[in-house]
Amino acid sequence: MSTTVTFWGTRGTIPSPGAHTARYGGNTACVEVRDGEGHLIILDAGTGIRGLGKRLAAQNAPDGIRAHIVLSHAHWDHIQGLPYFAPFFKRGNTITVWGPKQGEVGMEAILRQLMQPVVFPVPLDALAATLEVKHVNAEPIVTEGCTITSLRVRHPAVTLGYRLRMPGGASVVYVTDDELGPAGDYAVGPKWRERFVRFIGDADLLIHDATYTPEEYTTHAGWGHSTFAEAVELARESGAKRLALFHHEPEHTDEATDVIAAQAQALGAKGGGRTEIVAAAEGLQITL
Repeated sequence: MSTTVTFWGTRGTIPSPGAHTARYGGNTACVEVRDGEGHLIILDAGTGIRGLGKRLAAQNAPDGIRAHIVLSHAHWDHIQGLPYFAPFFKRGNTITVWGPKQGEVGMEAILRQLMQPVVFPVPLDALAATLEVKHVNAEPIVTEGCTITSLRVRHPAVTLGYRLRMPGGASVVYVTDDELGPAGDYAVGPKWRERFVRFIGDADLLIHDATYTPEEYTTHAGWGHSTFAEAVELARESGAKRLALFHHEPEHTDEATDVIAAQAQALGAKGGGRTEIVAAAEGLQITL
């Protein structure tokens, strides 16, 4: 049973539309995952979720849309598209939003703040769809289409990476914001790298933060993001079959991202490495 992964937003930090980002896209993080029967998981809700929502609404599903939106964390670039997700505004649709608590602040409280009348005209309680907000904890998320486990990663605030085990055995690991370098003080506990490598463990597709070049990282250490070189090394160490470089720096043009992709591919091929490496782009679809 095949799994399809479609990228709707690949940029980090802030939307960066324009001629200089047309090929890789300027929308912030959003990834659609479907199993062979069409069950829908949406990873993060940056501005890319608006385009996905428009396509879903146009399909006019007779039994309504059933979707799980799984949030890595509540930083603005990962939730700012939620109020513009068209399926929220049609009766008969059922949406479950999952995400980690931020200290004592629950995800539902965060979404209510996101849709306060002073910043958005439609409050959360006025949505036509059936909406449920759930917290991610140590127990796996079991959906109609897959089982999702989580691991806290090295980023400011409580940020989770997710591993999706799909029907038929395919696996997708999504880690959008994560600092693999030595800087930063994060509450991930001892031997985190070992646990992280096991968590990824031979994934069919690893989607990982590759915000910076190694040169850029020297002035951004401790910001909670990785270099493309670190992402390649992680893929090699964990045995991931494919790596999608993700969360592109907003100042990186298409041409700069082309160079990063080529350098990552060359680095990955050293020593006989077999990981397939791509730079994620809006519209890219990967079938597993």
